[in-house]
Order: sequence, then structure tokens, then C-alpha cells
Amino acid sequence: MRPRPRSGARAALGVLISLLLAGTVLVSLPATAAAAEDVSTEDARVPSGSGADAVELDTTLHLPASASADAPAPAVVLAHGFGGSKQSVADDARDLAGRGYVVLTYSARGFGESTGQIGLDDPRYEVADLSTLIDLLADRDDVLLDGDGDPRVGVAGASYGGALSLLGAAYDDRVDAIAPQITWHSLTAALFPSQTGTTDAATVAATPQAADAGVYKRLWAGLFFGVGAVPTGGLLDALGGGGAAEAEDGEDTGDGASASGGTGQGVPSFDPSSIDTSAIDPAAVEQALTCGRFRADICAAYQDAAATGTLTPEVAAVLERSSPAAVLDRITAPTLLVQGTEDSLFGLGQADANARGIAANGTPVKVVWYAGGHDSQASERETADLRELVAGWFDWHLRDEDDPARGEDPGTGFQFPAPTGLGSDLGSVQGGSQSVVAGAYPGLDGGEPAERTSLALDGSTQPVVTPAGGTPAAITTVPGLGSLASALGGTAVEIPGQFAAFSSEPLTDAVEVVGAPTVDLAVASPSGSATLFAKLYDVGPDGAQTLPGGVVAPLALSGLSADPTAPTEVTVTLPGIVHRFEAGHTMRVVVSSTDQAFALPAEATVYSVALAGAGNGGSTLAVPTVQGQAQAEGGTSRWWWLLAAVVALALLGVLAGFLWGRRRRRVTSAVEPDGEDVPLRFEGVTKAYKDGFVAVRDLSFEVRRGQVLGLLGPNGAGKTTSLRMLMGLIRPNAGRISVFGHAAGPGAPVLSRLGSFVEGTGLMPHMSGRDNLTLYWAATGRPAADAHMEEAIEVAGLGAAIDRPVRRYSQGMRQRVAIAQAMLGLPDLLVLDEPTNGLDPPQIHAMREVLRSYAATGRTVIVSSHLLSEIEQTCTHVVVMTKGQKIAQGTVEEIVGTGGAVLVGLATAGASADAEADRAAAVLSGLPGVTVEHTDEGLVADLGPQTSRAAALQALVAADVAVDQFTPRRRLEDAFLALVGEN
Repeated sequence: MRPRPRSGARAALGVLISLLLAGTVLVSLPATAAAAEDVSTEDARVPSGSGADAVELDTTLHLPASASADAPAPAVVLAHGFGGSKQSVADDARDLAGRGYVVLTYSARGFGESTGQIGLDDPRYEVADLSTLIDLLADRDDVLLDGDGDPRVGVAGASYGGALSLLGAAYDDRVDAIAPQITWHSLTAALFPSQTGTTDAATVAATPQAADAGVYKRLWAGLFFGVGAVPTGGLLDALGGGGAAEAEDGEDTGDGASASGGTGQGVPSFDPSSIDTSAIDPAAVEQALTCGRFRADICAAYQDAAATGTLTPEVAAVLERSSPAAVLDRITAPTLLVQGTEDSLFGLGQADANARGIAANGTPVKVVWYAGGHDSQASERETADLRELVAGWFDWHLRDEDDPARGEDPGTGFQFPAPTGLGSDLGSVQGGSQSVVAGAYPGLDGGEPAERTSLALDGSTQPVVTPAGGTPAAITTVPGLGSLASALGGTAVEIPGQFAAFSSEPLTDAVEVVGAPTVDLAVASPSGSATLFAKLYDVGPDGAQTLPGGVVAPLALSGLSADPTAPTEVTVTLPGIVHRFEAGHTMRVVVSSTDQAFALPAEATVYSVALAGAGNGGSTLAVPTVQGQAQAEGGTSRWWWLLAAVVALALLGVLAGFLWGRRRRRVTSAVEPDGEDVPLRFEGVTKAYKDGFVAVRDLSFEVRRGQVLGLLGPNGAGKTTSLRMLMGLIRPNAGRISVFGHAAGPGAPVLSRLGSFVEGTGLMPHMSGRDNLTLYWAATGRPAADAHMEEAIEVAGLGAAIDRPVRRYSQGMRQRVAIAQAMLGLPDLLVLDEPTNGLDPPQIHAMREVLRSYAATGRTVIVSSHLLSEIEQTCTHVVVMTKGQKIAQGTVEEIVGTGGAVLVGLATAGASADAEADRAAAVLSGLPGVTVEHTDEGLVADLGPQTSRAAALQALVAADVAVDQFTPRRRLEDAFLALVGEN
């Protein structure tokens, strides 16, 4: 009943995400030896529902030896997370059974070996199934009863199972206690969040939600649907094969995934010859293939949301039907709410809303936050503590008063991890060792409201650009990995020009934020609406940024002013966090226009974002704080030993880092002596991915100053991967890339000498070409004088059009603006990917002249293109790749080859032309291996491998033949096709 620690270092990314999707915080630590010996199990398939909705649930009862008809025991139903099965919670069931409970585990309909379709905790299906299982417990003589047909029963679960426990308690009053974990209050608010508007709640993490709009949580929704959309037995039924799929043998991972990485649903095995083709139902086949195990209405809602990214009444109806939000006033079972502080799926605001709704009915509620969630595993120590909390909750609320195992009253207080200023991963270790306990959850059921500290923010009105299609987008969280994405790079990725930032003064004292801060903003939008993302950064004295919890607050704004001088004021609730901002640090509110985890507007635009009341002293940031008693888990002595161990490890880490840094400095400080003459050098570079695919293998080549190098290869040859490694976007697994003699890599200073144009122009259509270039250069933070703006414009040949709006440009003009953008600062190395894409022949000719003239200044150009004729006419040198390997390198002349056919043109005209052609043919025919043919084009000589073109030309000149033209007939395209074909 707590987050399962996982060994992510050994798991593939896809398996890791599928486990996280299962949402299981019930940790499978080994049960005690005594418990294992005294617990027996009974497997059964339990029918539930009727008619077309009838299913069979795969169940297992875990029975303690102490439970009997003479000494009946209270019962607990354990529900698994999405994508899991009864195996996901088997270890937890054995642990609770070892404590004397009759524990029932089962696979929800549509999961494991249970039949039926997924209804997302629909009260008509999944919740009704829970009541069926409670009926089963009521019929047992070893289960304690409160009345006829009414067993003493608690329900616990995480994520999907947590919502089921809430809904079950609301719809079935026989439930006596529940412990829902990392789950939702409203699926609408979770998948279409919009944290704008005021809230009257006095709690620390109250989060408002717009009633009919929100920003679609695209990646999380897609991962959920992907897990449940795998067709299984239903597809066989649709094909006339009949029968539900049987699960393959294999060890269960504890989250519903088999050892082979499956979802626990099993792989069907059948004889294709048994299919009755006359019985095939095309509509059923389409349903099975597109919707997998989901019910049709849920599938339709997802497809609508995925296609439009908008919240329609039909989609909202499906989501709210499966949300506890509307029925919290029915819950009378004492509730332990456990929520994670690192959870981009169901944030702290979801638990806050559940707590308020349940407590308003007079029901006892205890709130526990822990350092973990859907995005980050808790420490093993913390998971063990959470298990004890859940067991203690059931001990008090399910056992009789005279039961010696009842324990102490857990109360209705509030517990959260001790705030630290550490990053998310390190913070979880600290949080697992120490927690803070408060007497009550602030503002709950008429209690004392949350305390808030106001901090002044400063910052001017700032333009925030939304790119067309929302690309490129900021990266702040990766579903299933969450704050780990930030930890990998040290910070989240914000795109220059796409955000506004407002900062406090450096703090004079540390501030411990526990909950969701609020801030008032002033926003204007040309269209009257805006999609924005607000977040709160911790900025250290050295400028390093940390995004606590890796979470953001989406904002779907409408009814905005279009006038930046008279913006609309909006109240924004930032994500709920637990974080200590140290003295000397600043709080920075960042409002961005993009986030890769969400659906984004397709149209490009520019918003205006400012602090509300900027003209009257500015806005303040209100941060919640909670006073409580810090408690070291496991005793003070144990805590100090742990602290000593952490300090020792930290010192060892610092020493190792120092030694490694010295080694790296020795390696990277070595500048190749010919670096200025060789702007680019690849040496044995290999890039392989975790799935075993090798995109680039042992690639070596170099480019000299003043060259125009063409990078050629079919799709999948590794060209783009090579360019991305060059630009520091990805790292090679082996080998070295040097730019001007310095090792290239992410963040390498030498990359400032490189300009690039890759994958689209990214220009703002409403702005002029010059304004686009100005905005781009300003985002680099470098002095305007260093841009060499006019020189770049002149080299690109943009003329007076540079001051017209980009939306009036032809495709060719847009490409030339993008080239000028890459040329800003006049980089010594220019890297261009498909620069002539979409251009007509005159524009291609002009672009060719641009690149030649740029290289003529002593700089170097690298061009990747599929237009071989243009590479031949533009480039001086070529590297040919296929299947990740270099197969040829050299000048265009060398690649075309020394042999092959040549067209000989003669200066002689008139009647003597034929005689001169005959004489030339005789000279050439006398050379080894040469054959000659008269054609309409002229005299064509096939030189063969023994005679070079230079030798053939010398023979003609020596014979006084008046040669006017001597042109190879084999073009680069011929050579390219021959090279690729051979490989």
C-alpha cells in the first residue's frame, strides 16, 4: 500500500512507462515469514453484471489462519492501478492477511484474465463489480459482519484503484473505511486542466478549474489509451474465433506486466482455420482494432479529444461519470487520502478537492503527502512508512474496540515530506527520511485557514510568442518520468521568446512552500483567447534553476483584451509543491506559451503578459506555508546515521566529480592544432539507441575551410542524426566530433561559431522578416552589434522585402529569411538541412549563389539535401552515407569517377566537322579500352577503367583536335545510385 521502488536502470523506457501507468503505489515488499506461512489463497472466477454487460472477474482470496467462523476477521478489498491486475497487489494482500485481514484481490473488467471492457470506474460497471465482491465477502463465515449481508470491509487502491475506492464508498454504504492513493477528484480537471480563477477554499492546495474549457493533457491521455487499447479476446470474437484470450505463462512484475514486458492481458493463441469468415462482424472488428478493451463511448470520447484537443460536453459527460467529484457528499467511510508531490497526472489539487468534499459531510479525513507519485518513485523507506499508515488506518477503523491489534487512533491530521531545496530525485530521499506532521489539514471542515506569505514580484510587460503548430515546445515533464526529465538536463527546457518571467528579490530568509501559490497576471491576446503554462522556479545565486516537482499549471484563457495597453487581469493558481526556497535564492514565475505534454494551438500568435497592477506597485506571489512538527522516521539515532552516510557519499561524490572534471578538462582542453583549417571533423562516431538500432556507425570525415560539403544519403541513412550530434542536440555513444579543433557536445562554447537551419523556418507570419531576425537574435542574449544583421540580409539577397510581413512572402522568401537567420553573427560554420525545399528553379539558382558567396568569404557550409543535381552544382565536396555508414567521400569530380562516358564537343563547324569528328574518334579508339560512338549530341566515348578522362583529353590535344567541350556524361545521381546499390 505504498509506492513500489523500481529498478529503472535496467528497464526499457516503454516498460517503465507502462508500469507507471499502472499507477500502483502499493509496494510489494516481502511479507514476513510468519505471515507467509499462515496465509492461504483461494482462486475463483466471480460472475458480475447481467446481459451484455455480464463479466467474469478473476479473484484471489488471501486467508489468514487466524480467521474462522468462531473468530471472523475484517476484510479488505485491494484494487489495482490502470494496466495492472490482481497480481499487481498480491504481495500487499499477503502482508495485510499476515496482519489478520481477509483480503480479496481481483483483476478489474478488461484487465488481467477478467472478461469485459474497460469502463473507467463507471458506477454501472466497475463500481457495481465492487459491490458484487462485497456480496461475496458477506457470504463467508470467516468475515466479520456488521449486519446481514454487511461485511466489515475496507477498500484501498492507487490511481485507477484509488478512484474505485472513493466511488465504491459513495455508492455502497457497506464500505467501512477507504485508503485511496494518488488518484483523481475530477477526470475532466485532470485531463483538461485550467488553473485560472479564484477559489474560496482556505486549504493549501485548492486549485480552480474552468467549467467548460481546459488544456488537453495530450501525452498522459495518449499513454492511458495506448495501455488499454490493445485488442485481445474481443478481436477473436469479432473474427468468429471465439473465446477470450488466455494469458501466457510468465512471472508478473507486480504492476500487471509480465516478465516479457506485456500488460498482463495475455496473448491470444488460436487456430486461424477455426475462423468462420461468414460470421465476421466488420463493425465489431473495427471496434476491437481501434478501441481495444475500452467501451465504445470511452473510445469515442478519447478519439474526439485527441483529434480536436478541446473539451466537448460529450467528452466531459464521460469523464465526470467516472469522477468522485459529484458523489463525495455520499461518503461516510473514514478516508485516508495519500497523494504524491511529484505527479503531473493527478496533482495535489486533486487530493485537496477530495478532502474538502468528504470532510464537508462530517466524515473523518486524514491527508498524507509523500515524495513521489506517477512521475517519481518514493524511497524504499518512505514506501514502508506508507504501508504502515494504511494498515494503521484499517486497524483503527475496521477492528473491534476490544481487539488488541487495533492500535492507536491515527487521527485526522496532515502529514507531508519535510521541505528541502534539493532537486526532485534527491528530495525524495530526504523526504523519505523525515516528515512534518500538523494537527489538521488547513482549512478543512471549518478549521483554521492556510497561512500565506506574500512576496513582491518584478518584471515588465513581455511579449510571448506562440509558434505555428506549437513547435518547438518547452519541456518540463515527461509522463511517467516527470521531474526526471528535468534532472537529466539540470533544468526544464524553456524556448527563448516563448515565455515571460517575473522574479522576487533574493530571499532574506528561507521560505518553505507547502501547497499551491497564487499570482495575478495581466494578459492580452489578438484573438481574445490564450493557452499558457505557469510554473514557479527556484533560482539559485549562480542562476541555476530548479522546477520543484517538475509540474506546471495550464491556463485556458478566453475573453481577453486584444489591447496590450489594457490587458485583462486573471488570477492563476500555480502547481501544488513542497519545496524550501533557501535564503539568497529568488522565486521566478515563468509563463510560457508551449509545453510538449499538452495539446497546443495551431495558429501562430503573440500574447502580452504582465503582472497585474504593474502600474500600482506590481503584483505579489502568495505562497502557502504550514507549521508542523518535524519527525525523523525510525528514531533520532537512525536519522543521524543516515545523515552521516549521506554526507560521506556526498563527499565521495564531490571528490569523484573533481577528479573526473580534471580528467575531462585535460581531454577537452586539448585543441587540435589544425582546428582553424578543419572546421569539422568526425572521428569514429557511432550513435545507437536502447532498442538496438544503430543510426550512425563508425562515421569519419573532415571538412576544410572554404568548402561546401554535401551530405547525401537515402532516407534513414543517418544524415539528420549526424547533424543533430554536430549541433549538440544528442550525444554519440562513441567517437569524437570536433568543431574548429574543440570537442563538440551539448553546451560546448565552440558551438557559438555554428549557425544552423534545420526542420522548418519557424517564422512568425505577422511579423516582418527583419523583426523575426531581431527577435531571434535577442533570444540569444548576445549584443545586437554582433548580429551583423545587414550583412546577413545582404548575403541572403532579401532586399526591400525584409521589411514586409512574412505572411506575404513566397516559400522561397521564407527559406531565404531562415537562411539569413542561420547566418546571423556570420558563423564560421553554416549547417543547412534541405535549404532549397519547396523552391522553384529560379529560387534554387539564387539559393545556390547565396551558399557559394558565403563560402567564398572563407567560411564553411554543410548542406544536407535530397536534390542531387543541386548538390552537384553547389557543393565542392560530398560525403555519401547509407545505413548509417559512410560509403564514399571526396570532391564531386572524384565521386562521379574517372571512368565512364564523356561527350566530346569540337570547335570545327560546317563540312569539315564530320572529318574532324572522324579524326577525333580514331585518336580515342586507339586508347586502351575506349569505344567511340557518333550520336545526335555529338561524339560519345566510353573510356572504360583503363583510361582516365585526363589521358583521353591529352591525347586529343596532342593530335591537334580542336576540342571545345569535354563533359562527363555520368552525373552525380548516377554515381550516387551506383554507390548505394552496391551497399
